[in-house]
Amino acid sequence: MRLQLDSPPPGEVTRLLRAARDGDRGAMDRVISLVYDDLHVLATRQLRREFVPCTMRPTSLVHEAYMKLVRCASLQAGDRSHFFAIAARAMRQVLVDDARRRRAMKRRGDRVTTTLGDQDWSHGLSTDDLLALNDAIDALEPRQRRVVECRFFGGMDEQEIATALGITERTVRRDWVKARAWLYRALYDAPAN
Repeated sequence: MRLQLDSPPPGEVTRLLRAARDGDRGAMDRVISLVYDDLHVLATRQLRREFVPCTMRPTSLVHEAYMKLVRCASLQAGDRSHFFAIAARAMRQVLVDDARRRRAMKRRGDRVTTTLGDQDWSHGLSTDDLLALNDAIDALEPRQRRVVECRFFGGMDEQEIATALGITERTVRRDWVKARAWLYRALYDAPAN
């Protein structure tokens, strides 16, 4: 399922983002109401590929990401696609924070409650692996990091990423290849301690 980055009403989201940047406190709420369904698709996609057992649901992830976005006093989203790139990054941060919380609880011996209806996690990464991946992503060059966030955490395709970041699809492909190679070396070729 593809995000509707150019869905109606055309220009309304961009206008509201500018109003929010100019200090209109209600503008961000109106933006969220216009793009909520797309944010929910983004969150569902992300949680489908989530690496570790997580009690978070798509709605919770959208709400947590929203709280991160509204707390950011300097949200500089220029248009709808740029907003989705920023939202993908916020969702990544929420999931990494959740992984850190789970790791801290594990160290203390606390238990995380899950239900029998939770997803099958047999193919996932450990919390430590997710945190190592996050650290490796943070070490990438800024544009490569944004491409990875949009592609991996946002589930965006090359065209959507190019639009969101204001670069060509060819640059997206090149950055994606470089970033994947660098991440692989950082995660798997590191000398064992």
